[in-house]
Amino acid sequence: MCDRLYSSRVSPTEFRAWQQGFKHAFEARLNDQLPRILNQAPPRLAKAIAYAVQDGGKRLRPMLVMLGGNTGDTHSPLPDLNSPDLQLLWTAAIAVELIHGYSLIHDDLPSMDNDDLRRGKPTVHRAFDEATAILAGDALQSLAFNLLSTATAVPADTRLAWLQLLSTGANQMVYGQQLDTTPTAVAPTDTELSHRHHLKTGALLHAALMMGTVHQPAPIQAALTAFIRPLGLAFQIQDDILDATGTATALGKTPGKDAADHKHSYVTVLGLTAARAHLNNTILEALAALEPLGASADALRACTEFVLTRDH
Repeated sequence: MCDRLYSSRVSPTEFRAWQQGFKHAFEARLNDQLPRILNQAPPRLAKAIAYAVQDGGKRLRPMLVMLGGNTGDTHSPLPDLNSPDLQLLWTAAIAVELIHGYSLIHDDLPSMDNDDLRRGKPTVHRAFDEATAILAGDALQSLAFNLLSTATAVPADTRLAWLQLLSTGANQMVYGQQLDTTPTAVAPTDTELSHRHHLKTGALLHAALMMGTVHQPAPIQAALTAFIRPLGLAFQIQDDILDATGTATALGKTPGKDAADHKHSYVTVLGLTAARAHLNNTILEALAALEPLGASADALRACTEFVLTRDH
């Protein structure tokens, strides 16, 4: 565990309790939206999409939307999920998770990571078929952007900002995936590996957090931009460590694939001990970026601790 740079009012126990409440609320809103979102899809495709996005995952990206929207509130360190000020953010949170769902479907395909498990159940191409999985991922992209563009309760300037942030994040994620799937005989440097994962993992996390902050003052946006870059990197480093040390039961997916597939990760390139040290330093960098925000960023400090200590 890294040393804390700031004493947070939100304990890990309190954050995890709030997180569970958030996940419950998010699942309810997602399940309420899906029939409308999928009402014109062929039944098999609609079933595959619902299978991919329902009941699973950490929901980190939609959670970041809410945490970004609440940053700056010194009276309520954890977002009040019933607050009228945050209600419009649920649309952004769902759209981000639809994009994340598409990325996971495609990432698991035989031509990508070729995985049989995701969130403790068969991947979409195993539960259905490869063509359906590809089309489900394709559909989730356009469904996410359609959800944002038709959210007429949201001011037009906010919708435009959301669309720009999410499209940029999704594009950069694809660029990073291309780098990650391109074989190289020589192991990448730490700088090259960081660039790859700032795109592949960090870009969508950045989009999610900043979608919650589009009306926040510029100093808050600047601090959160500086925060989310190392946090996204820390998330990926921890993913690589868990791939090397976790179990299928805990991870909900196949462990040890990076080494088995001769894939360059922080563990295969740096070694496990150095990867853990790099994780610790990256977390410290993320926490340092929150210092200007004082107590109003306590929820994000607790989220950072969650990223550091998660087991899946």
